[in-house]
Amino acid sequence: MLGRINPACYSRHCSSYTQSVLSLLKNRAVGDRVNLKGWIKSQRKQKENIFLDLSDGSTDKKLQVVLTKSLWKEGITPGASIYVSGILSQSPRGQLEVHAEDVGVYGECTVTDGYPFAPRKHYPPEYIRQYLHFRPRTNKFASLLRVRSAATVAIYEYFSSKGYTNIHTPVLTSNDCEGAGEVFTAIPENKCLSKSMAKEGVDLDEAFFDTKAFLTVSGQLHLEAAVHGLSKVFCFGPTFRAENSRTRFHLSEFYMLEAEIAFLEKLEHLTGMVEQAVKDLTRMIVDKAEPDINICSGEARSDLSWLDKKFTTVDYDSAAKILNENNDEFKEKFNPMEGFSKEHEMFIVKYFDNVPTFIINWPKEMKPFYMKECSGINSKVFEINNQFVRK
Repeated sequence: MLGRINPACYSRHCSSYTQSVLSLLKNRAVGDRVNLKGWIKSQRKQKENIFLDLSDGSTDKKLQVVLTKSLWKEGITPGASIYVSGILSQSPRGQLEVHAEDVGVYGECTVTDGYPFAPRKHYPPEYIRQYLHFRPRTNKFASLLRVRSAATVAIYEYFSSKGYTNIHTPVLTSNDCEGAGEVFTAIPENKCLSKSMAKEGVDLDEAFFDTKAFLTVSGQLHLEAAVHGLSKVFCFGPTFRAENSRTRFHLSEFYMLEAEIAFLEKLEHLTGMVEQAVKDLTRMIVDKAEPDINICSGEARSDLSWLDKKFTTVDYDSAAKILNENNDEFKEKFNPMEGFSKEHEMFIVKYFDNVPTFIINWPKEMKPFYMKECSGINSKVFEINNQFVRK
């Protein structure tokens, strides 16, 4: 397993200026003296030299470090964290590598003593889930975390550039925004505390806040209040749903992006804004993290041809007609008054040539009371459902 940190090495090198592997590969020139720190992903020994593949998590790429045998010391093994100082050079194959002049071990790692990941070996997700704290050491999970980070940065940069104000909507709230009852209740684990705070006639689950409190299902109501003073607002944060589902389409916890705009009069203006945001954000994320996206996708590379196509807009009645005409193809038969299942949504996108699709003008009885009625059609409301599902 992982060994103890070497205090002498840490003290000697902790104040040294170090560069990330990403910055070295992008911005440094052959002949530069460099300092870097990271974890050994693999090790190869030859007659005169030892070759280490070093990763620090800043990129999916590894940087090769070349050690003479005189620099090798105990603890330089796969999984160990080390410090390297040396000269940036070019390998015979034209790749950048570091010829080490000094090396130190921060933390040892003994693969044969229980460390779960052997070098140059791939493991299925089921195996990796047994070692949650080591997941960022694996290539695919590290790429996933970098893609999520790139997406988060892109969202804040994009909406800030468009004049939106970010609102920190609460995680603990007394409202069930969507009214579906799919909420997690928040109460103290300490029952004695709840009893000491409870007022006469008040249930224990209301004692702490003087009302029932939940983990948020949406920041929408808070944004609707804020938008009446700030014009354009958004939030991006954790959301919780107590749904009985084990599929990747219905998670108990996820991050959700929501936005509100005041003084918006036409539905096509809103759909245009949403379409542009989806396209611009996708391009920003791909530009920043395409290698990591490809690692996450594996052989099933994403088809991004829809970025150059106009999104489709169809009203609910037309979409329902399409589904009714193809009802024999569905495992779950379509009922117009029960809305769309994920299977139906995927079919609609496929029907329109795999282009993301807006479904507008929904039956009034299927949507919340506050939805604006369509002009001249009291039975319909200006609701948009965005279908971006793609196989």
